[in-house]
Amino acid sequence: MGRGSGMVASGILTHWPMTLIDTHAHLCAPEFAADLEAVLARSRSAGVSGIVTVGENLADARRNLELAELHPGLIAPAGGLFPTVLDESAAVSLEAHIREHRGRWIAIGEVGLDYWKVQDEAGRELQRDILRRFVALAVELDLPLNVHSRSAGHHTIEFLLREGATVVQMHAFDGRAARAEAGVEAGFFFSIPPSVVRSPQKQKLVKRLPLSCLLLETDSPVLGPVPEARNEPANVVIALEAIAELKAVPRQEVEEAIAENTRRLYGWWFG
Repeated sequence: MGRGSGMVASGILTHWPMTLIDTHAHLCAPEFAADLEAVLARSRSAGVSGIVTVGENLADARRNLELAELHPGLIAPAGGLFPTVLDESAAVSLEAHIREHRGRWIAIGEVGLDYWKVQDEAGRELQRDILRRFVALAVELDLPLNVHSRSAGHHTIEFLLREGATVVQMHAFDGRAARAEAGVEAGFFFSIPPSVVRSPQKQKLVKRLPLSCLLLETDSPVLGPVPEARNEPANVVIALEAIAELKAVPRQEVEEAIAENTRRLYGWWFG
């Protein structure tokens, strides 16, 4: 299996530490420019030992590589084009940059579809064209896709399946829980942010989906437990505790299951 499978070269990870991984955060966001070191210190104190930092454009991708160099073993960089950026030339430039630095990325993301912001069919078709490009790139480089699907959940899952994507993280899925099941059957993972504590939709999602497909994320600096307040990776613990409560499963059991899920998707990096 390749890196996108979450396996190391031997095919087996015999030791996986009990740890928390934030699988989707925007550490390159300007909200963290003034105090990122303090943010990271708080995350370590909370038990977070890895953060996948995603990007929305070429500048973010470059910054994420810099952050990974500054914080080896803690920050893992991803590069992607946010789906509301309807610019094929930007996609081409970012694709070239990702290829230029192949071997340094943990994932392609954040990429996807957004039918909440983009409502005209021409714009949506361009979104699909751009996403198709990044699906092909992820397959070529054997990397997972870290996927946005706001107001387009089942459309995105169906598109990914048609395009042959198999190693996928659906971040902050906002569709009906029943619509996620095709992704579950295909082996996709679904990451849960701290906003689950105030979102009936996320709570229904957690209750319905099997623990074997769930991951933790924060989507920092947004989707925190308190609306409008800056979110940060330390709050991944809130998502973990919410999942345990909603599923009526001991926290340690949930932590172990999610650690295993994370190993399956990203273990080649964090393992």
